[in-house]
Amino acid sequence: MKDYLPLLIVGAILGTISAVLILVFALIKDKKESMGFDRNIKDGELFKRLLKYAKPYWRNFVLVGFVMIVSVSYSILSPILVSDIEAIIKKDFELINVLWRVGVYAAVLVVSLVCTYVQSIVLQKTGQKIVSKLREDVFEHIEKLSHAQLSQIPVGKLVTRTTNDTNAISMMFTGLLVNLIQNCFVIVGVLVAMLCVNYMLTLMVLCFVPFIVLFTVIFRKFSRKAYRRVKNSTTDINTFLSENLSGMKLTQIFNRQQRKIDEFEEKNETLYKAQRSQIFVFSVFRPLVYMLYISSVLCLFFLGSVGYLDDINFLGQIVTSEVIVAFYMFISRFFNPIQSLAEQFHRLQSAFASAEKIFTVLDIEPKVVDEPDAIELEEVKGEIEFKNVWFAYDENEWILKDVSFHVNANDTVAFVGSTGSGKTTILSLLCRNYDIQKGEILLDGVNIKHLKIASLRKHFGQMLQDVFLFSGTIRSNIVLRDEFDDEQIIEACKYVNAYKFINRLDGGLDEEVRERGNNFSAGQRQLLSFARTIIHKPEVMILDEATANIDTETEILIQDSLHKLMNVGTMLIVAHRLSTIQHADKILVLDGGRIIEQGNHKELLANKGRYYELYNLQYNKERLIKS
Repeated sequence: MKDYLPLLIVGAILGTISAVLILVFALIKDKKESMGFDRNIKDGELFKRLLKYAKPYWRNFVLVGFVMIVSVSYSILSPILVSDIEAIIKKDFELINVLWRVGVYAAVLVVSLVCTYVQSIVLQKTGQKIVSKLREDVFEHIEKLSHAQLSQIPVGKLVTRTTNDTNAISMMFTGLLVNLIQNCFVIVGVLVAMLCVNYMLTLMVLCFVPFIVLFTVIFRKFSRKAYRRVKNSTTDINTFLSENLSGMKLTQIFNRQQRKIDEFEEKNETLYKAQRSQIFVFSVFRPLVYMLYISSVLCLFFLGSVGYLDDINFLGQIVTSEVIVAFYMFISRFFNPIQSLAEQFHRLQSAFASAEKIFTVLDIEPKVVDEPDAIELEEVKGEIEFKNVWFAYDENEWILKDVSFHVNANDTVAFVGSTGSGKTTILSLLCRNYDIQKGEILLDGVNIKHLKIASLRKHFGQMLQDVFLFSGTIRSNIVLRDEFDDEQIIEACKYVNAYKFINRLDGGLDEEVRERGNNFSAGQRQLLSFARTIIHKPEVMILDEATANIDTETEILIQDSLHKLMNVGTMLIVAHRLSTIQHADKILVLDGGRIIEQGNHKELLANKGRYYELYNLQYNKERLIKS
């Protein structure tokens, strides 16, 4: 027994470490269950869904598999060749016998290197195609979400899902999966080769396998948890940055820089701790696997030296110097893939954590969708009718209550009322940005739910108070990537009085538009939105506070544009300035989600109701300002 004391010491150390890890694993597992986490998708389901994106490129993966098998031969053959050289040197040494074996070794190495290069190139190209498709699917799905759903999800979170998380999955397809399979082939191949050379020493090496399996299972739990924390913290910090960079001017106006710095430091500290925890998990697992490797080498030297020096026959197997050399290389080939598996498993957890986040977004069911038999809307006259419409953003908090009205084709109808009375909501419902809970909305006598959403919105032109301009040029913001020539663009700009200021710009239609159009005034952005709307020739136009927050000179231009637009088709206007809607065919007065008055300007003034009060209040206010 004393002769094998070193082996017993190694076994005791490994057993103690295993017991400690199992205890910690059990405690952490209980803690995790008590804490409660976001819903988890099983690895098998994640893998299955990710493979759907790889399926179109199966031929590429077959090619990579063939190349991989060829490259694996180096790991299996090289120890046998080296041990053969050792045997020749020890017995009857002839240079020619050594040289041709060295030549075979070099040839196997070159073939392996070429195969590895081909494998990397094919995988990189294939992986990038797969990830591009996944990224497109995420963006396309986000576009299908309703306004209510988009309002509930922070922009920074969606940006993280489309960029950071897809990049993490990119690593999985550009090498991770194939390397995992390749390492498994190497392990199996090396194991078979070891059994052929000396099964007694192979059994010794296999004694360490249960510890490898145990450490891997434990590491998987810790790694998954650590990665989820990193992903959540990354999302939080991206969301914070997206919101606060957009609102930086407001932060400076109210001198809240230090407060925002403190908030950022708190989120940054959370991310730091999450990443530190992730690194700690990996820094424990990798040395443990390396410890198993060193232990197996020490046991090899111990058993090999005892058998060789004392001329001992172990289970019918004789240990020679060439066997020890071969097994030393075999053990290295056996444990190197396992150590690589640790790192690859580390990256696999990153990919799965990212995939979980991405599929959580993809699994969100859009609330506003086409009916199965929805029809294409080819032509629109512009007749609109609301029939007993009830709507609430939040359940049981009704914004519109039994609203009914009728708009004739080519009429101009205005909606007035206090803030929160439901004016803007009516316009949003008409375009199916939201779906109503009760009632019907008809366009030319057809319920808009029976129409395809894209077809419906194609016939509407919306001009909002907060005009959004994309980075690019004036031209790209007007045409929105559709095909229009310069003559059509200029004609639209002149029609809405936008060409005067465009013509004064150095770049004209090709003048750069910076982020959100911040190099243009509010009035200029509004005129550009008019041009963008009119060039697409909508049959129904919607103006929501289009004349708010602009200077008097620009308001005159916009008012002139409005009069022109009234002749184009049906127009629905929301305006606080009642002077801008006096020529409307019908004015609907809302209060508390109900229509309390309707008629033209003269009729409503004659009724001396709510509209009369609002008009006199604004009229007296304007007179007071002028005086």
